[in-house]
Amino acid sequence: MSIFDDYKRKTVGSAHWAERARAVMPDGVTADTRVFDPHGLYVCDAQGVHKTDVDGNVYLDFFGGHGALVLGHGHPRVNEAIGRALGHGVQYAASHPLEVRWAERLVNAFPSIQKLRFTGSGTEATLLALRMARAFTGRSKILRIATHYHGWHDFSASGYNSHFDGQPAPGVMAEIARNTLLIRPDDFVGLRAAFAESGGEIAAFIAEPVGSHFGVTPVSDEFLREGADLARQHGSLFILDEVISGFRVGNHGMQGLLDVAPDLTCLAKASAGGLPGGVVGGREEVMAVLERHSDRKVLHQGTFTGNPITAAAAIATIDTIIEGNVCDYINALGQYARESMNQLFARKRLDWLAYGRFSGFHLMPGLNPLTADTGTITRAEVKRPAVSMISAMRMGLILEGVDIGGRGSVFFSAQHDRGHVDQLISTFDRVLDRLAEEDLLA
Repeated sequence: MSIFDDYKRKTVGSAHWAERARAVMPDGVTADTRVFDPHGLYVCDAQGVHKTDVDGNVYLDFFGGHGALVLGHGHPRVNEAIGRALGHGVQYAASHPLEVRWAERLVNAFPSIQKLRFTGSGTEATLLALRMARAFTGRSKILRIATHYHGWHDFSASGYNSHFDGQPAPGVMAEIARNTLLIRPDDFVGLRAAFAESGGEIAAFIAEPVGSHFGVTPVSDEFLREGADLARQHGSLFILDEVISGFRVGNHGMQGLLDVAPDLTCLAKASAGGLPGGVVGGREEVMAVLERHSDRKVLHQGTFTGNPITAAAAIATIDTIIEGNVCDYINALGQYARESMNQLFARKRLDWLAYGRFSGFHLMPGLNPLTADTGTITRAEVKRPAVSMISAMRMGLILEGVDIGGRGSVFFSAQHDRGHVDQLISTFDRVLDRLAEEDLLA
């Protein structure tokens, strides 16, 4: 039996639900990242570092809620906080003490954030931040790094995973694409040229501080620092999209490690307790465009912004991360995992590389782990692995009781330990052998 056949046999229940889903949802999914042929897993329970599918199969989970679950699934302190809040109602249509306590924790953790507003998601956070930047500066252009993900709205769709030539993605108006300037990661010449040619028109430079999707396509610290300096020199805002990195790389986000003060910061995922929610925060002067008496007033509303359930989860998550030095722990686990994976590839004489920073890694076929410098991977080297091969690899892992991200990415949580990493490595060892046997490594 092939990996493909074994996968279908193991996931009959998921196949049933996928068939029902395709009748009522495009591609049978609620997000593009969950497209997986012949069908994805349908999960019905998740606790700690494990999740269980509708067929009763249990998996050691390294997907981590798309990186949102820094504390793992169902952390007791977070669950208790959610339950306590739930007993008091889910939507007050009014302000409440929990949102203030949540905001205070974020302001204390991020020195660049003097005031903030809550949103419903990370996508909403970046959308609001860009609108605020245009209102504050009176300018129209946005400078972005190609491949960086800032949500699915019109101002970030083109140049994320297609339309790198500046053309509008389907459904995006041409004038929006014309006002979006794209530069390649770590293209210092392109960065300087963009500001030299259009600095007076650029409202904001926005970037993911570790690179797209937590470093799938890396970006250097030096590049971000220079981008922040150039934005300041030209009167543009510097927006740091810390949706993933906030409370995952450190207690003060990536900006604390970079020693830069963005004008606006976007947060979500761990900063929202792993629940739906987002944040835009920054300099008081910039945040003032949200105030009712501002002559540049930016409209911002939302039924579920700052809702008490998310606020309770966020407070419990943030407190647990800071009190337990969780970021230091998971970052060390990530380093151990990358080294272990690359030792495995070297032993098998396989030109694959586990690369990245902090509490995760990504896989790149085609780079030798003995010669590649994981800290200086260039854009030219980081190309997309073949979808068919990555899919077969993930199927093989699932057959062995392990699940990772659909791009070949791994995230660690506070509930993982070195034993889980060792299990991941030994599972990869067996799966790589099977892929080779079925001639699927190319």
